[in-house]
Amino acid sequence: MSLLHQESPGELDDAARGESFTKGSSHLVWASIAAAVVVTIAIAIYVIAGEKPPVATGEVLEIWAHPMHSVTPAFDANGSGVSQESFDQVLVFTRVRLHNQSKQPLFLHQIMTNVTLNDGTVDTSFAATASQYERIFLAYPSMAQWRSTPLASELTLEPGQTAEGTFVSSYRMTKEQWDARKALDFTFAFRYQPEVKIVATGAVIDR
Repeated sequence: MSLLHQESPGELDDAARGESFTKGSSHLVWASIAAAVVVTIAIAIYVIAGEKPPVATGEVLEIWAHPMHSVTPAFDANGSGVSQESFDQVLVFTRVRLHNQSKQPLFLHQIMTNVTLNDGTVDTSFAATASQYERIFLAYPSMAQWRSTPLASELTLEPGQTAEGTFVSSYRMTKEQWDARKALDFTFAFRYQPEVKIVATGAVIDR
């Protein structure tokens, strides 16, 4: 091919059409991106605007723990000798205040204490019932000085009502494992409603 070769008019028209097509495609791409951004922003606004506040608010008033090393009895109920077992446990007492900020009654049916251990695993313990709470102080009279009004694990909160009380959860772990925990929080499950979670931020007292 000669260096002085000139393109024919037909070749020029094809090149021009290719360049025009490329420009048109670029405009379509940018228009699609802009439309996608607008749709994303609209969805985000809709989701944020549609979010509802939690049905209840909660406040942790006090947390105290009682580490224990227990040994099972050497005799059973009939007086026969049995092998003894020892184990460690930690009783976690939490006093909270719950407030119903919705316009309908709330039915609390479950309370969970969640401990994040040093290895990152989460150990969950269900709160004892009010009657079990009372039996603890009968079994361990030395703890009676710290007894307070229990919070029922099944409780009805009327709109605008506030309830306050203490619940206890038990963990089979040593004091060292308890002290090495990374986090502590509480989950309150209401029937037909989203769960309410409260994170413990204050100090935990050992007693």
